[in-house]
Amino acid sequence: MNTEIRVLSHSDWEPWLGAVELAFGGVPLFPESREMYAALTEPERAVGLWDGAECVGTTGAYSFRLTVPGGAAVPTAGVTMVSVASTHRRQGLLTSMMRRQLDDVRSWGEPLSVLLASEPGIYGRFGYGAATTETALRIDSSRVRLTLPAGTDEVRVRRSSPADALGACEAVYARLAAERPGTPVRQPGWERVPVSDPEGGRQGGSPLQCVLAERDGEVTGYATYHIRPAWEDAGPKGTVAVRDLAGLDPASYAALWRFLFGIDLTSFVECHNRPADEPVLRLVSDVRRCEVKQRDGLYVRLVSLDAALEARSYRTPLDVVLEVEDAFCPWNEGRWRLTADAKGAATCRRTADEAELALSVKDLGAAYLGGVPLTTLAAAGLVRELRPGAVAEAALAFSSDVQPWCPHGF
Repeated sequence: MNTEIRVLSHSDWEPWLGAVELAFGGVPLFPESREMYAALTEPERAVGLWDGAECVGTTGAYSFRLTVPGGAAVPTAGVTMVSVASTHRRQGLLTSMMRRQLDDVRSWGEPLSVLLASEPGIYGRFGYGAATTETALRIDSSRVRLTLPAGTDEVRVRRSSPADALGACEAVYARLAAERPGTPVRQPGWERVPVSDPEGGRQGGSPLQCVLAERDGEVTGYATYHIRPAWEDAGPKGTVAVRDLAGLDPASYAALWRFLFGIDLTSFVECHNRPADEPVLRLVSDVRRCEVKQRDGLYVRLVSLDAALEARSYRTPLDVVLEVEDAFCPWNEGRWRLTADAKGAATCRRTADEAELALSVKDLGAAYLGGVPLTTLAAAGLVRELRPGAVAEAALAFSSDVQPWCPHGF
């Protein structure tokens, strides 16, 4: 098929986005969302596949900086808007776009590429590994009580409009983003995403609401949420649908949850994307009345393996030779000696020394943020230990104090 791949121009935007909408079911974006993503899209980092005048494939890459273990914010391509027209499936078009995109990311000097997969089976063949977990909660707040840490009563929770609170919320987000691997450091324009509130996207809920947690006049946390009213013969049974919640300390965090649990005319609190180590599950009186579901979150691809492994820090000193398989990006393939000193600083160099661990770049990407233990991958047969003890040593060094998490879509 005579298709052409080209970088997006201004005149290409509407048919390009239309191809994305059609591939994801044909439902147009809400006008507010369309305008927002038009502003966020970086045309020079997006490509389209064209069959004559028809756009039949799309992909883009936002300019992100991603927090990695140790707190560094690493230049990262945030892959988005990936689609192939249903009329052009199984013709290698996605592979050609992934090939072009990863070559571009490498040329931009960005050692990492990340994405949120619409279908988890697609991206492993391009070297992306599932590195974070999203936790969904539905808590029966009418029957579950919270154990509150000391200092909770000293925290004031007050209402604010999302727009008025935006600066304070972004300051809290920035502090927490530096502490949790997998979190994008917010780039200009992205502060609009957490407060975007198209009426058609509320699923029967209220306009977006916001509360701030304060202590001694300082904002120490925030929560944004919708209320979805519901009634039955016995009375009200509404749901608090939490969009975001963040606290800088345990008391502020608990105070926000207490507020959400106590909203009148509601019986449930639900969240769709929380970290795997969500602390509220240790505060509830009955975890069995908290429906907990987990799914894959952020997928990580090491584009320049040596730069990526040197960008993060390590919990313990390490000296290990990795044999990495990467057929899609062959510049990564081969043996690498990864060493880390007592402060966590690392070097990664090619070596002819005997390999001590063998794995694919996909599984190295899964382990990269510290949330997927190399010991687990080894138990699944995905990491081969070629020197006794190498898996345990590397697993400890790669681990993270907190579970990695990506708190918002892109």
